[in-house]
Amino acid sequence: MNKNDQQISLPKKSVLVTKRLFDITASALGLIIASPVLLASAIAIVCDSKGEIIFRQTRIGKNEKPFTIYKFRTMRKSNTGLKITTKDDDRITKVGRFLRKSKIDELPQLFNVLKGDMSFVGPRPEVKEYTDLYNDRQRQIFMIRPGITDPASIRFRNENDLLLSSKDPNKTYIEEIMPCKIELGLSYIEHMSIIGDLKILIQTFITVIRD
Repeated sequence: MNKNDQQISLPKKSVLVTKRLFDITASALGLIIASPVLLASAIAIVCDSKGEIIFRQTRIGKNEKPFTIYKFRTMRKSNTGLKITTKDDDRITKVGRFLRKSKIDELPQLFNVLKGDMSFVGPRPEVKEYTDLYNDRQRQIFMIRPGITDPASIRFRNENDLLLSSKDPNKTYIEEIMPCKIELGLSYIEHMSIIGDLKILIQTFITVIRD
């Protein structure tokens, strides 16, 4: 059988239900606990550059349904260019660099998790420009909610460095990085478990602290 024709199994319903209950509880608590950081970040963004505090972008989620993802704005208001960014991208603001490095820019996605657009752990959602390139096997990634973090987020934590060294970052992402991320995402779906999710969250936290 051709690899592109291989089908993966959907996780057990009990795992998905427990996962959703965890997401609702943890995201609600997370928003309360992180509220001082959210407020301080918002003030820093306003003082650093003109533009909206929250960056909104349409991503493709579960069952290929578009949704609006929330992040703290880390770029200048008039930014144009690639859908991906490199480490030395001059569109990134001073405050934005800190928010990106510390992953604080991802905190508004707790609202996405609470709403049900996303999960704490799951394949990172992409823009339609990239998901339109998926083959049938890769489209199985839409079987579950996308997440804030996953094994690919940990594996490619230095993605910006890889793209910075490329003559064509967009091509490098599409042909080399994205396919690997999808395979890691599909493997995650096949072996999904609550214990596994907790391990990924702990690994993500450790990675952020070390970097």
